[in-house]
Amino acid sequence: MTGFLFALSFWLAAPVWLLMIFAPAWGPTARVAGSPVTVVPILLAYLALAIPVFPDLWTAVSNPDLDAFRRLTALPGGAAAIWAQVIAWDLLIGQWMYREARRLGISAPLMGPLLAFTILLSPFGLLVFLALRTAKGRRPDRKGLTVAVPGQAT
Repeated sequence: MTGFLFALSFWLAAPVWLLMIFAPAWGPTARVAGSPVTVVPILLAYLALAIPVFPDLWTAVSNPDLDAFRRLTALPGGAAAIWAQVIAWDLLIGQWMYREARRLGISAPLMGPLLAFTILLSPFGLLVFLALRTAKGRRPDRKGLTVAVPGQAT
């Protein structure tokens, strides 16, 4: 069951990622990517994985210690629970990136590969996106002056 839930956590997220990467302008994609409910099925898989290893999970998170975390991830259910948590949070990050990119007018051909990169290495993808967002947030107006995009710090 652990292996099934481990794999399921990814497959529950995959349709949302596919929509954001391959159909970013399609109306339903914006609605799906705008909903945090997309992570609920993944979090249910997480709960099913985390509850059996809860004592080890609690030990690892309530008093962060590398050895306790190693013991947790050495358990099949512990590693799978951490995976499901990462998949859920990565999806939320990807959804935010998708919405921000649409708001700022960042092109789909640029965002598609960046979102794919984020699936694999979300911290790197997020850092690249934050740099892109900062660069896009300052754009020259018709007179060559820099203007801030609403909601961006100047």
